[in-house]
Amino acid sequence: MRIFIAGASGVIGTRLIPLLIADGHVVAGMTRSPRKAGLLAGLGAQPVVSDVFDAGALTEAMIAFGPEVVFHQLTDLPDSRGDLAASRDRNDRMRTEGTGNLLAAAAAAGARRVIAQSISWELPSASRRAVTAAHERAVLRVGGVVIRYGQLYGPGTYYPGAPPEPPRIHVDDAARQTPPALRVPPGVTIVADDRATQPDPAR
Repeated sequence: MRIFIAGASGVIGTRLIPLLIADGHVVAGMTRSPRKAGLLAGLGAQPVVSDVFDAGALTEAMIAFGPEVVFHQLTDLPDSRGDLAASRDRNDRMRTEGTGNLLAAAAAAGARRVIAQSISWELPSASRRAVTAAHERAVLRVGGVVIRYGQLYGPGTYYPGAPPEPPRIHVDDAARQTPPALRVPPGVTIVADDRATQPDPAR
């Protein structure tokens, strides 16, 4: 299967690529940073340097690869958890405009499925909850799968040592539980506490 991962250089993307390659899939990994192209190539993916907010270039890159499945692992989060508040608007834009551009590019490329990350914990702000809900609805409208991850902990996350409060999941377990979304029906699935629930097609 030909699989396009947007956000491939993130903490789940870099773990997901080798798992998909080992299963025999052909993987393209998208990053907006030319410096990370070598990292993706070293993991076995075909690097694609593109910005999700450049809709034209994104669509061209997607069509050129011809994916059957698109993974949406894009976020715009800071390296430090203490800087989260300052990055909220950027990450909300990723969930709205970025998701819209990615879904349009996937449709133009003839992808059969989009699998997008989301979160399984409650956000404190009503406006941010609305952004997350809109992101999920957009994916579900095209028959996609939404993965609601618990708070990630482990190397490269905001919680490299002690885990956060539930819902949570170790980042390695989150990556291992992501490929099964290739085979589930459309809907929402929760990946938390080292368990994955079956999707809810009614969402």
